[in-house]
Amino acid sequence: MSDAAPLERPAGHIVKLGLKENWRQFALLVLVNAFVGGMVGIERTVVPLIGAEEFGIASTTLIVSFIVSFGVVKALANLVSGQLADLWGRKRVLVLGWLVGLPVPFMIIWAPSWEWVIAANALLGINQGFAWSMTVIMKVDLVGPKSRGLAVGLNEFAGYLAVGVTAFLTGYLASRYGLRPAPIYLGIAYAVLGAVLSILLVRDTREHVRLEASSHAEAAPPISFREVFARTSFKDRNLFAASQAGLVNNLNDGMSWGIFPLFFASFGLGVEQIGILKAIYPATWGIFQVATGPLSDRWGRKGLIVAGMWVQAAGLFLTAATGEFEWWLAGSLLLGLGTAMVYPALIAAVSDASHPTWRARSLSVYRFWRDLGYAIGALSAGLIADRFGLSWAIAAIAALTFLSGIIVAVFMQEHRDHVLDFARDT
Repeated sequence: MSDAAPLERPAGHIVKLGLKENWRQFALLVLVNAFVGGMVGIERTVVPLIGAEEFGIASTTLIVSFIVSFGVVKALANLVSGQLADLWGRKRVLVLGWLVGLPVPFMIIWAPSWEWVIAANALLGINQGFAWSMTVIMKVDLVGPKSRGLAVGLNEFAGYLAVGVTAFLTGYLASRYGLRPAPIYLGIAYAVLGAVLSILLVRDTREHVRLEASSHAEAAPPISFREVFARTSFKDRNLFAASQAGLVNNLNDGMSWGIFPLFFASFGLGVEQIGILKAIYPATWGIFQVATGPLSDRWGRKGLIVAGMWVQAAGLFLTAATGEFEWWLAGSLLLGLGTAMVYPALIAAVSDASHPTWRARSLSVYRFWRDLGYAIGALSAGLIADRFGLSWAIAAIAALTFLSGIIVAVFMQEHRDHVLDFARDT
């Protein structure tokens, strides 16, 4: 059953909302987002080690500077992606993201200095901000209000499972063939395949947005981007709670991206074992979102978000307090499970609290704050690590993650009943 009456396209095609009605395009977007995630995965294991071993960088803060450039640029790309999607269409922004991402693996392979890696990550930030944002928004557009959590869960499952698998593969290749260029060849394949599929097969979803908006229980007057930014950032308590939780979630992810390989290596762990640990976290995160996304549709968003932030904090504290592979493996599993509980529920919560006519812009603002966490987490963790040590950096971010869960518990109000009522009415 679809969520609203069908809409006739100019070409004669019927536009309907629902996963069943749009499964081909939905599945294609799942595959495309796997390639988007793989682009980040090529960096998770080897790039911090390239900085330390090939370029001889001693400062942790300087090594994680590539994550700072990635996080800042991705946050800004997210901020404009929703506006561009409404003006140009979702597909054009998706394709643009891939075109910008094509040079990234070549720049890392040929980088003669660390500045090249930083520049490559600025381009990767645009690629991720445009391409990943569009795959999320287009899936939410396709399925309608009843299955947002499922849609986001499947999207993030594909992306972060690809991050984890690629992190493992790059660690394996690096242990046998060196840090460059062999592990980065995967990125060339991902970029080419993602661009070709997006150009040739993906269809825009703006008609689905119009269909949902026409059936919405409340008419929404046009509002400015400034007003959307204010509502999402601080004026609406649900959107504020989600935005700060998203920021802290990616703050600890940015820390783990830059600090974990150096932390594990300081105990003498080899690059292949580091690759396993770096793969377990995003793979767990990706796989469990297949369950946690739909659960947020059934149980509501708030409980999963609060519990997930606290499970993440437990995983980080365990990692910081121990020095053995088995305990680090358990910590990575907890971190992945907690993130899986949080990630789809946060995007679905923002979608719940946003009218269809400005949902893309609200999601872009949320993703701006969320992905700014990469830069803040990497920079703050690097500064703490240089001053107090790597384990203190991990523990400090763990405490902040626990505090963020408390903020969600206090501020967020469950929006689930409104969503289910709207789904039944339409």
